[in-house]
This record gives sequence, structure tokens and C-alpha cells, in this order.
Amino acid sequence: MAGESEKSSTNLVASLQSLLGTVIIAIFVITFVVQAFQIPSESMEDTLLIGDYLLVDKLHYGGRLAGGIVPYQPVKRGDIIVFHYPVHPAQHFVKRVIGVPGDRVRLIHRRVYVNGIPLYEPYVQYHAMEPDTYRDEFPRVDLPVPGLEASWWLEMRKLVDDDQLIVPQGHYFVLGDNRDQSSDSRYWGFVPRENIIGRPLLIYWSLRRSEQDMPESPRISDKLFHFAYAVTHVFQLTRWDRTLRVVK
Repeated sequence: MAGESEKSSTNLVASLQSLLGTVIIAIFVITFVVQAFQIPSESMEDTLLIGDYLLVDKLHYGGRLAGGIVPYQPVKRGDIIVFHYPVHPAQHFVKRVIGVPGDRVRLIHRRVYVNGIPLYEPYVQYHAMEPDTYRDEFPRVDLPVPGLEASWWLEMRKLVDDDQLIVPQGHYFVLGDNRDQSSDSRYWGFVPRENIIGRPLLIYWSLRRSEQDMPESPRISDKLFHFAYAVTHVFQLTRWDRTLRVVK
């Protein structure tokens, strides 16, 4: 009996050690390697859609393990990045890098020019029928508009030369691929280098918005009903053509 008790105790300790090791590895991966992220808005359509669930590579640009241990990759024009929103750092945004430090950026009739050269942007979508003088002819230092951060309005006026916005050192100018429906650097400013979390690596799951084909339920809350519907219709709602897609 004593031998069986000692054996059970040994097995229990081994199981706890294994569980603890798994938890530690999971915490390490989440903290330093990858992070899950859900697309909350339409600003990156059609590259990223509402309902896409991403794994974000936190090591690509150095991350917390930088300093010679992990090779450092510079942030380049065209990169898609996930970052802390400079206005409210608790929020995470995802946009595409258009201007890197030292670049001179402007938009003319929606077309983006960097250092006087028009960018080739096959990923960009335009949906607005009417032109917008501020959004499409950026930068404009004489035209404050709704949604424009006051501090950015004051800062931007100091960084415009020859109708071009100069990107300062340690900062990046970002835009959404859904160019007409994106809250981006035009409205709130640059992304500091320290705000960048990483780059989207993989869409590990993509879910259509279930409320589109969902009947109303007066008996329970909308959120609970939507969750229950999504759970019971997960195969029908999953965008299988986007699941396990590499983000480019």
C-alpha cells in the first residue's frame, strides 16, 4: 500500500511538472513570440477582413528578445504592422507602412507619392463615390476636418515642406488598404517605433459576421444569442478559403 501511495504521489508530481512546463512555454510564446489578434474594422479590406483571426509575429522586428539574440528586421515600406494606437495605447491597430523615417509623403487625387515617386499599390481599395479634399489631397494644413486629432493638426503644420509631409526619425506613416474608410496617419499622426508589436503572420481562422443571416431573439441578449449561433454554425460561418492563409 505504501509503495502504491508513493507511486501515485510521484505520478502526480510528474503531471504537475509537465503541466507547469506547458504553461511556462505557452506564456513565453504569447509574451515574446506570437500574439493572437482579431481584425475589428474594415480599414484593411480586402487584405484583412472583419472576422479574420491573426497570429502576429512579435520577433520579426526584434521584439523583447532583440539585442543580438534575434536578428533584427527593419520596418519597410509596404509592411503590414500591428501596433499600439498612439492616441489610446491600450488599443491595437493594424495598418500598412507607407513612409519610413526621412520619407516625404503626399497624396494627389488619392494617389500616394513618396519622395516624389508614385507608389504601386495593387492592394488598395476605394469605395467612396465623392472626393474628400483632406483625405485625398494630403497633407492639408489649412483644412481641419472632423475626426482629426488636434495635437496632430498642430504637429503636422511643422513637418510639411513643399506640400510634402516629412516623416521624422523613429516614426512611421501608415495607411489602411481600404483607403476611404480608414482612421490612419492622416488623422492622428505617426506610429512611434516603440509602439510596433509585430507583423501579421497567418490568418489562423476567419469567421463571417453571424448576425447577417441571424434571426432576432427577444428572449436573450444579442451578444449571447450571437455567440450561441456562432458556436452551433461554426462550419457554415467559417471562411475556409481564408483560414490558414499567410498575410502579405
